[in-house]
Amino acid sequence: MKHLLNLLAAIALLVWGTHLVRTGILRVFGANLRHVLARSISNRLTAAASGIGVTALVQSSTATSLIISSFVGQGLVALPLALAVMLGADIGTSVMAVVFSFDLSWLSPLFIFVGVVLFISKQDTNIGRFGRVLIGLGLMLLALRLVTASTEVLTQAPAVKALLASLSSDLLLEITVGAFLAVASYSSLAIVLLTATLAASSVIPIDVALGLVLGANLGSGLLAVITTLRATFEVRQVPLGNLVFKLLGVAITAPFVGLWLRHARPYLGEPATVVVLFHLTFNLLVGLVFIGWTQVIARWVEKLLPKPDKTTASGRPHHLDPSALATPSLAISCAAREALYQADVVETMLRGVLEVIKKTISSWQETCARWTTRWMSCTRPSSTT
Repeated sequence: MKHLLNLLAAIALLVWGTHLVRTGILRVFGANLRHVLARSISNRLTAAASGIGVTALVQSSTATSLIISSFVGQGLVALPLALAVMLGADIGTSVMAVVFSFDLSWLSPLFIFVGVVLFISKQDTNIGRFGRVLIGLGLMLLALRLVTASTEVLTQAPAVKALLASLSSDLLLEITVGAFLAVASYSSLAIVLLTATLAASSVIPIDVALGLVLGANLGSGLLAVITTLRATFEVRQVPLGNLVFKLLGVAITAPFVGLWLRHARPYLGEPATVVVLFHLTFNLLVGLVFIGWTQVIARWVEKLLPKPDKTTASGRPHHLDPSALATPSLAISCAAREALYQADVVETMLRGVLEVIKKTISSWQETCARWTTRWMSCTRPSSTT
C-alpha cells in the first residue's frame, strides 16, 4: 500500500510540476508570447513554426490553443492560420517529451534550489516568476525519478506480476484510458512521460504504452474543447478544428501501431525511447499531412459550428475570456474592451431616450397648442348680429 501511495504521489507531483511551468511561463512571457504569435503568423509554415516555439516554452498545447483562440475571437487571426499554429503546438509538446525522456535527474536539485531562492527573494517580479518555472522543471524531473523507483518495487509484487501477465492489448480501450487521463491531469505531456516511464519499468507492455500515447494526444484536443465550451463561437472553432486533426490522425495511425513496433522498435532501443519517438512521429506526420488541409478543416469547422445570427442576443460580442485569467495583461485588455462595448450600449440607449424625450416634448407642445386654441375659442365673446 505504501509503494502504491508513493507512485500516486509521484504522478501528482509530475502533473503539478507541469502546471507550475505552464503558469509561470505565461506570467513571465504571456504578453510577449502573444505578441510573437501575432507578428509571426503570416503563412501556414511560419504559423506552425511559431506554434512549435511557443509550446516548447509553455509545455502545453492546450495553453497555446487558448492563446490563439483568443486571437481568433478578436478577429486578429484567420481560422486556417490558427489551425496551422495548433499543428505546430502538438509537435512542440512531443519535442519536450523527447527532451524529458533523457536522464536529467541531476538537474532536479539544482533547478529546485535556484528556483526557490529566486522565488522567495523576488516573488512579485519576473525573476521570482522565473524561479517558479525552475521549481516546476525540478519537480517534473524529480517526479519522473520517483515514478521509476516506485514502479520497480511494485513490479516485484506477485499480484502485480499476475495482473501484467494477464493484460491483453485492446487498442480502443487504451486510447480511451489515455484520453481520460490526459483530460483528468490537464496535461498530455505528463501522461506521455508517465507512460514512457511505466514502459521502461516493464509495468505496461510497449504496445499498450503506444495506445495510451494515442489516447493522450486525443485527450489534449478534448481538453481544449471542454475548456472553451462557454466561450464565443470564434474561440471554440480553433479547439474543435484541432480535435478534428487529432481524430483523423488517430484513426489513420491506429492500424499501423503494429508496423511501428515491428520495424522501428529494433532500431530505437529502450522502451521509453520508443514511446516518446512514437509520440513525436505521430505529431510530425499529422502536421505534415494536414498542413495543406487547414482551409478544408476550417470550412468543416465553420459548418459544424456556424456563426450565430447577429440579430439575436447570442450573437453579440463577448470580450471577457476566462482563458485570459492566467495572464493579467490580457485579462485587463479584455475587460477594457468589454467596458467599451458596454459604454457603447449605454450611449445607444441614451440616444434612444433622448429621441423619446424630444418626441414626448413635441407631442406635449402640440397638445398644449390645441387646448390653448380651443380655450381661446371658447372664451372669445360671440359676435352679435
